[in-house]
Amino acid sequence: MAANFWTSSHFKQLLDPEEVDVVHQQDKDKGITLEEFKLIKIHMANYIMKLAQHVKVRQRVVATAVTYMRRVYTRKSMTEYDPRLVAPSCLYLASKAEESTVQARLLVFYIKKLSADEKYRYEIKDILEMEMKILEALNYYLVVFHPYRTLSPLLRDAGINDTNMTQISWGLLNDTYKMDLILTHPPYLIALACIYIASAHREKDITTWFEELRVDMNVVKNISMEILDFYESKMIADERLSTAFIKLALKP
Repeated sequence: MAANFWTSSHFKQLLDPEEVDVVHQQDKDKGITLEEFKLIKIHMANYIMKLAQHVKVRQRVVATAVTYMRRVYTRKSMTEYDPRLVAPSCLYLASKAEESTVQARLLVFYIKKLSADEKYRYEIKDILEMEMKILEALNYYLVVFHPYRTLSPLLRDAGINDTNMTQISWGLLNDTYKMDLILTHPPYLIALACIYIASAHREKDITTWFEELRVDMNVVKNISMEILDFYESKMIADERLSTAFIKLALKP
């Protein structure tokens, strides 16, 4: 795996937000809106987290799986790649990429346990087949640099010993995977945005520290606003999610 983010395939694959917020034509034909597209991705990120709790893998595996899922949908439609199969298959692939392998039969056991619909109680062969399709969709680029790597050193460098502020920063960072930030920004900037929000929340002035870093504060503030906007729009009725999945199930 590449040791340097700036020379990695992750860096080379960073996208503009406009490239991420694109509903593919096949999904548009079913009436899927951009808002519904984002909503389904949030729901599937939550589903990956729920599955991961059952199969007991590290947070890093979850983060990698969610990143794979989000990368797939910059290239493929949800009509072609059903999110309910893509999500667990990404978790399976990520567990191998992060050397924390989950047994396929264990994953399938919990998929069936969590699914109320017989149609989505997938078998091992379904997961393995989708895993290959995901690998092709990702062009076999599996490297992901996560903000977790830089958050702890940055908190120490800022001289932050406030336990609550540290916990807030980590909580914010976990929630960024419910957005597409990992596809559009270098990981260290996402970590800095989480620290920026946490410092404002705890009313801790670390302005001088940010100035010494010589980072583009406009970018940090823009990422912070994206995170805060997500929390403001988080209260979404389940009916809207159900409507999106009903559209996706329509015959082309």
